[in-house]
Amino acid sequence: MEILWVLVALVMLSFVLLPFLRRRRGTIEQVPAGHPDAADPANYGFVREEELDIRMPGPDQDLLDVLAVVQRTQDYRAAQQLLAGTETEGERRWQRVQAFAGAAALELQQRPGGVSETPGGQWLRVWRTEAPKDAGGAAVHAEFLVQQAWRTSTPGTDDFRIIMEEAQAACGQAALLAPGDPIPYIVELSVARGLDYSQPEFERLWLKILDRAPAHMGAHLAALHYWCEKWHGSREEATSFAEAAAARAPGGSLLAAMPLFAVFEHLPEVNLVSGFYRSEVVRKAVHGALFAVQAARADDPMAAHVRHLLVFFLVRSERWSEAMNQLIHVDGHVGALPWTLSADPAAEFAVYRALAVAGFEANGGSPASLPH
Repeated sequence: MEILWVLVALVMLSFVLLPFLRRRRGTIEQVPAGHPDAADPANYGFVREEELDIRMPGPDQDLLDVLAVVQRTQDYRAAQQLLAGTETEGERRWQRVQAFAGAAALELQQRPGGVSETPGGQWLRVWRTEAPKDAGGAAVHAEFLVQQAWRTSTPGTDDFRIIMEEAQAACGQAALLAPGDPIPYIVELSVARGLDYSQPEFERLWLKILDRAPAHMGAHLAALHYWCEKWHGSREEATSFAEAAAARAPGGSLLAAMPLFAVFEHLPEVNLVSGFYRSEVVRKAVHGALFAVQAARADDPMAAHVRHLLVFFLVRSERWSEAMNQLIHVDGHVGALPWTLSADPAAEFAVYRALAVAGFEANGGSPASLPH
């Protein structure tokens, strides 16, 4: 079934067709575009693939407005003001720090500079020079260095270690500027992974975050990478970490979705188990994530991350109606797992969205029957 699923996706990508899935003895049948039964995501008001925003998982208009000003004027002060007015312990501040750092890193990649050209991201350098004691600028700079290490060099090389050690020092400086701010330590979680912190070292860092923001979803997701099998832990350790976070999650917290992220991080590259996506492990993790988004605040910026991953698992599980219920909340933005792992996040998201629409309609669904 796994191989068949992949083939369906490849066919859709190759011929730019919107598929229709008919349930017939458990198989998947594709109906050509233009067929009377073919499903069309546009009927549900979904955003066209070329208009999907790959920068963020969900809307943050203030951030987009400020990014536009900073990149147009190369003046950092709008970014400084936005971060200064963003709650220190909240999830949104972490997302905005990542976004500013990512914007500067992308600018530098596009315009590395030269004899007669100013390098991209110069506004961040000016920010650090003109406001060296600004905690927001220090945090963005630390995250910028982390992203540069992963973008431009290979883990284990001298170049990678040099940049990561610079990032480590920048995290320390940012922490001194804002002792109660968890973000410098959250940034350091990626440094810990890259510089091979021992487990006792990592746990000491993690305790500093728990002291400042014990229910920070973004921090937990960053820490989960360290405990994964592909880095410094194992499937069992990652699962234990995620389940412990879910168990102590306060009411309204999205931490109940952590086991689903642990499952995703350890998906088999080749699935030889029939019905894996309907297994008890996946079913329980999906149930926890659905509970989390239902209980979370409507404006929780991390809810979009959970909903995007739910779309992936619900489509794979052929739970079409539930997948559609998540899509109506996140459509338009695709800057989240699992889409960001693809070379073309918008196209990857569009494939799953088309599958959800097709499966939904194959089972009697229609735009009129989809709750909004």
